[in-house]
Amino acid sequence: MPPGGGGPMTDCEYSQISTHSSSPMESPHKKRKIAARRKWEVFPGRNKFFCNGRIMMARQTGVFYLTLVLILVTSGLFFAFDCPYLAVKITPAIPVVGGILFFFVMGTLLRTSFSDPGVLPRATPDEAADLERQIDIANGTSSGGYRPPPRTKEVIINGQTVKLKYCFTCKIFRPPRASHCSLCDNCVERFDHHCPWVGNCVGKRNYRFFYMFILSLSFLTVFIFAFVITHVILRSQQTGFLNALKDSPASVLEAVVCFFSVWSIVGLSGFHTYLISSNQTTNEDIKGSWSNKRGKENYNPYSYGNIFTNCCAALCGPISPSLIDRRGYIQPDTPQPAAPSNGITMYGATQSQTNMAAATPLLQSEPSLTSDELHLPGKASLGTPCTSLTLGQPTPPSSMPNLSSEAALTDVLPLKEEHVGHQFLTPEEAPSPPQMLAAGSPLAHSRTMHTLGLASQDSLHEDSVRGLVKLSSV
Repeated sequence: MPPGGGGPMTDCEYSQISTHSSSPMESPHKKRKIAARRKWEVFPGRNKFFCNGRIMMARQTGVFYLTLVLILVTSGLFFAFDCPYLAVKITPAIPVVGGILFFFVMGTLLRTSFSDPGVLPRATPDEAADLERQIDIANGTSSGGYRPPPRTKEVIINGQTVKLKYCFTCKIFRPPRASHCSLCDNCVERFDHHCPWVGNCVGKRNYRFFYMFILSLSFLTVFIFAFVITHVILRSQQTGFLNALKDSPASVLEAVVCFFSVWSIVGLSGFHTYLISSNQTTNEDIKGSWSNKRGKENYNPYSYGNIFTNCCAALCGPISPSLIDRRGYIQPDTPQPAAPSNGITMYGATQSQTNMAAATPLLQSEPSLTSDELHLPGKASLGTPCTSLTLGQPTPPSSMPNLSSEAALTDVLPLKEEHVGHQFLTPEEAPSPPQMLAAGSPLAHSRTMHTLGLASQDSLHEDSVRGLVKLSSV
């Protein structure tokens, strides 16, 4: 041992053993490299996604762009032609307040349009099949008594019976207050309505932003309309009414747009304020699902009985997370075993699998003989060496037993003679596949080989012939 050394093990060097083999005899299980895809790329609904799934909108967005143009053009004209005059003549606070309202309107509009309204994920095939079994059991095995109608469930919410309807598209029972949007083709939780002006559905996750959008837009419209009229009046006092219109033609356009818009916007804001105070949705109000009076039979089970509490629940409660995980990655498929090529042995097969492969020619996976093995002595052959077979032509496998006797052939390839209509021909009567067996070969004159009928027979005959060809080729 050298002085100061750590023993004989200090001189040992370790090399990493390579587990990758370049030989053709490697594992047949090949892992296919699949590029990672996000869930929004295969989303089944009729939606459009932008910014790698961060923005989710409906497919019909033409009216949404019209909304943007109206707000941007009207506000831009106001800030460009009216605010400079008003800031000097009245107060500089007018453009400041107008700017705050404008940015709040744009923020809530984009938040409503670009967000997930509360889409419910569709059932997987396994979940749909399990749900179908539950429906069949519930509707088919119940004996006597009340049986609910098919495709519905009943739950009790605050003493009120609520029916849950089955969605044939999403394959789920929709939760209470959920509905299927025909334009987006999605089930939306606490569905209010589909609004083309914002280019999206309005549901549980974006209703508060929609309400704040229409409410702030009402204030902005009234604000612009009021100060445009003020601007025209101040100018008309100096130069006259007609001269005031000529000096500021943009104010005329702003006044016209705001005048025809303010009624619908303010009316919509008032309607949704009523809905929030009673804790209803537009869908429920149009259908007349509930009554605001507590004493009636169809009272609203979702109302807290207090306007302030209902408003806080709709506008101040926590926002539930998205259920569709549109930016998540799709799980890759499990590795698929590659089909074994000709000449590669499938190792690890049990004896029963080997016998099955021998009995079924299409499953046979024995190694094939090379051109050198054809001429080696001592190899098991079919009677005598098959000298007429050349390289590239099908050859009998070396692991097969001697087929010179009829008993051995029956053990390896049992032929069922009980099939009615099957005709067995002698080798002289049955035609051989082209270039399969040369004339004069021992196999062609063997009386013990049973060959199936012509190609004009039924498909079972053709499958058997292909099996024999496959058996001789492997």
